[in-house]
Order: sequence, then structure tokens, then C-alpha cells
Amino acid sequence: MTERTIKVDALARVEGEGALYVRLRDRTVEAVEFRIFEPPRFFEALLRGRPAADAPDITSRICGICPIAYIMSASEAVEDALGIAITPEIHALRRMIYCGEWIQSHVLHAAMLHAPDFLGLPDAIEIARADPDLVRTALRLKKIGNSLMEVIGGRAVHPVNTRIGGFFRAPDRDRIAALIPELEWGAAAARELSLAFARFDFPQDEGDYTFVSLVHPEVYPILEGRIGSNRGLDIAKSEFGDVFHETHVARSNALHGHMRGAESYMVGPLARYANNFDRLPEVCRQTAREAGLGPIERNPFKSIIVRMIEVQFACLEALRLARAYAAPVPAHLEAAPRAGEGFGCTEAPRGICHHTYVLDDEARILSATIVPPTSQNQPQIEVDLRRVIEAALDLDDAALQRRCEQAIRNYDPCISCATHFLKLTVERV
Repeated sequence: MTERTIKVDALARVEGEGALYVRLRDRTVEAVEFRIFEPPRFFEALLRGRPAADAPDITSRICGICPIAYIMSASEAVEDALGIAITPEIHALRRMIYCGEWIQSHVLHAAMLHAPDFLGLPDAIEIARADPDLVRTALRLKKIGNSLMEVIGGRAVHPVNTRIGGFFRAPDRDRIAALIPELEWGAAAARELSLAFARFDFPQDEGDYTFVSLVHPEVYPILEGRIGSNRGLDIAKSEFGDVFHETHVARSNALHGHMRGAESYMVGPLARYANNFDRLPEVCRQTAREAGLGPIERNPFKSIIVRMIEVQFACLEALRLARAYAAPVPAHLEAAPRAGEGFGCTEAPRGICHHTYVLDDEARILSATIVPPTSQNQPQIEVDLRRVIEAALDLDDAALQRRCEQAIRNYDPCISCATHFLKLTVERV
């Protein structure tokens, strides 16, 4: 009888601090643990007693990579509680800035953090030596996303122009128009990177996933729609807590998301793609077909391709919105303070980000619940790891460790986003 232990004390090329522990006995996987040891950040508790208008700015500090996801989910939840219905022009501008976040986040992960796994290289610096044009293209693409966030939001990281009800100031039309040439280039560049990444040597793997995302009958959802799945789920954003819940496990400083009737579920690019493929523009669907993908992709290692197809989509969608841009007048809507409960859910690059706020009659926050995508994906990551390990038992320890780390990076986990739960209760027996 032989025992093998794979232990990664600090995962590389992910946002935040996490670790991996695997124990094998002969050809049996006895333990798989995706451990998050980054300290809890207690953002929900920080919001208590604060004016509801502060929620978007405070929650945006949860993540420097996807602040728009928190700004928009928080804004939507507060607006729901206060009865604010934003105008189509404000919605379009929000969708445009969100496209910027998808572009910069997806490109950063796919080209700089995930691609080295498939190229057999340690990091993006080595990619730059081996294929400088790929890195130049990726950096230029990422800059397009940053520029969208800066022009609309006031700066590329933690934008300052967003607020409850809309924006402090609507961007000038000429500044939006100036983005059009780069967006045109970006859509073509994202397509080429999608096809380039499709030539990678992918591990043979397939999961039987419950894909959960926003769904919409007309558009590829970012801000809009209901919460649905490939197994028939169809609920309003306000019903999230009736179906989904979080549990604490001793090995992790982040909660694990679960769905009623399912041990685990997946959020993120593969889920959005599977649930909304027909809402992608035809040129994006053509890119998917040329990359060897069908309407549903169940190999998580191919999420790198889907991310780049979503970059192509985000460039095209931002381009469409930029060409049709009409500055919202007024730039934001006001509402009188009132007590209430509000719900917001938008598609962060890594998956749905759900916020719930309860306000008092002065519109101060009594309680806040934030469910980020990484905490929802944690149980599914461990399911994937067990399946991947069982299929790769003949690899030596070093190769098996690399395969496990690659499987985790399929999800682009944002560990800092996941470690801000409100209450910790540990029962020791």
C-alpha cells in the first residue's frame, strides 16, 4: 500500500491566497481540499449602519480586478430597495463600462495567468520571450477594457463616477466615439486569440455540470435577466436565497456555495455560454464553431477559449453601444429614503455576484449579504479536482501537481472576493 500527498502551500497565478491538499492511497483519492487561508475581510459587517449610497464604493474595494461587478450589483440592490427604476440610457452606459471589466479581466487571466499552463511555461514573462506578439496583442486588448472603465468611470481601477441611480456625470460623446477604432481592432484581435488558444493541447476531461447564470431571452446577459440553469432553474433575483445557501467548512476562510438539490454548481463563462449561446452575435458563434466548440462546453480546461469569445463579444457590444451612445439626461435618478429590502445580481467575469441589503427608514443598511462567484464555485472546483486526479493517477507528483493547479485556474478564482463573510461559528467535538 502506497500513499502519495500533493501539497501546494501557495497557489500561483490566482488572485488572493489559497492552497491545495491532495492525499492518495494506492489508486484511491482519499482527500481533495481547496484551502483558502486568506483572512476574512468582513465587508458585510463594514456596511452595517452606513448610508445605502455608500454600498457601491465600499464593496468595489473587495476586488481591484472586478470592481464594476460589485458596484453594479450593490447599486441594483439599493435601487431595488428604494424603488429607483433607471433609464435605458443609464442602463446602456452601465452595460458599456461592464464590457470594459470583462475585457480587461478575461484577457489578464486567459493570456497572462492561464495560457502558461498550456504552453509549458512558468509565467507570462516567458511567453513574452517565446511569443512577444501574443503578449503585445493581449496587453493592447486589456488596455481597451481599462480605457472603457476610465472614460466612463473616471479611472480604470475603482471608478469614481458611478453612483446609486446612475452616474455623477455622463461622458462626452466625443470621448465615447474615440474608443470606437480600438474596439473595432479589439473584436478582431479577440477572435484571433480565441482561435490561437483553441490550438492548445487540452487534457481530456468533461464534467456533468449544473450551469447557473443570468439568462435573458434577447441579449447575452451582463446586468439583466433572471437566474437560470441548464437543468430548468428559472427564478427572479429576489428568490436567490430560496434556492442557494452557503456553509462554512473548517479548512476554508470562505463560505462554500450550494444549490438545493445539487451538491455543487458552476458559475462563470462556461455557464453563461451554455445558458445563453443563442444570444451571442453570430460572429462570436462562428468563432466558437471554428474553435471546435458546440453550444455547450463541458471541458473546463477549454474555459480559456470561452473567455476569449466573451472578450470578442464584449468588444462588439461596447462598439454597438458606443456607436448608439446618447448621454443620459439626467445622469442619475434620486429617491427619497425609505425602509426596504433589495436584491441585485450581475455577471462578474467569474460568474454571478449577488447582493441583498435591508435598509431602515433613513436608508441606512441594517444587514448585507454578498455572495461572490468564487465562493459559489469552490465545491465545484473540488469536484473537478477529484475527477481530474482520478484520470491522471499515472502522472508523477510534479506533473500531477501542475495538472491540479491548472484545473483550479480554469475558474480564475478570486480568493479575496470570497473571504468576506459575516459570521464564523465553529463547533468542536
